[in-house]
Amino acid sequence: MKRVFSVRALILAIIIVISIQRTYAEEDFDQWIEAFRIEALKKNISQETFAASITFMRLDERVLRLKNKQPEFTQTLSGYLEKRITPTRVQTGQHHLEENGALLKALQRQYGVDPRVIVALWGLESNFGQYMGSYPILSSLTTLAFSSSRGTYFRNELIAALQTVEDGHTSPAQMVGSWAGAMGQCQFMPWNYKQYAVDYDGDGKRDIWTTRADALASIANFLKALGWNDDLTWGRPVLLPPDFDSTLADGKTSKPLRDWDALGIRRLNGTNLPERTINARLLRPARAGGKAYLIYDNFDVLMKWNRSHYFVISVGTLSDQLRR
Repeated sequence: MKRVFSVRALILAIIIVISIQRTYAEEDFDQWIEAFRIEALKKNISQETFAASITFMRLDERVLRLKNKQPEFTQTLSGYLEKRITPTRVQTGQHHLEENGALLKALQRQYGVDPRVIVALWGLESNFGQYMGSYPILSSLTTLAFSSSRGTYFRNELIAALQTVEDGHTSPAQMVGSWAGAMGQCQFMPWNYKQYAVDYDGDGKRDIWTTRADALASIANFLKALGWNDDLTWGRPVLLPPDFDSTLADGKTSKPLRDWDALGIRRLNGTNLPERTINARLLRPARAGGKAYLIYDNFDVLMKWNRSHYFVISVGTLSDQLRR
């Protein structure tokens, strides 16, 4: 009987501790919300907008579980690409290149960005607008601003999200996206939305959720602002000769293409590198199974979009396959 009692007492004690911790956490969160409300009002968020948004500004345990499980840090490059560069995605992308050809060519003239790159980003970010995420953006950003080590960053993103509501581009309920706060068909964070989203159809709203022209123009505008050079590609996979000096594959050492060619680096089909007077760097990503890439300045532009070698290689690979 004593043992049964002790077990029950232990369980009761654990429940009490958890209850106390939850109470303190709730009190901390309530204080955080009030401090954030004052900050938001100082940054021209109206009482009405904050009141309409407060219901969605809650902690989401799913976000807490996901924030340390990003696939770029747990997968091999081959596994990452296999899940993203599927035959279906390539075929769908080629269909969208044709279906939206006039729009994409107009965007290329205006922003100087290759249609294949626009479509590749669109396909990888939201499966061509088919899946934009189902997380309430205000909830995701509130959770990350309150609990993440990057709290200041996400706090600023939450302010930007409220400003998007304030400006009438969307509503708190319609603002859904990824667990990390990215929104719409192009998966812009709210601050990037404020800076680079485009009202291409001229209806007064920068609607990256339901208006395809706005979403694609926003992708092109962002890439232009990041420094995209349409005279170059992103890079290329290459073959290395036996006993190649691996210290050169640091992603930083820059050489003219002719110098890499002289070192024995070849295209995947075994032919010489292009005869162009441009510089490139050699990159062997982590967990890539020895795969190597010559990368150009546009690789760095895409890294500003998403700071993941895997993501940038998937964008470049898909855009190349759309050409075929």
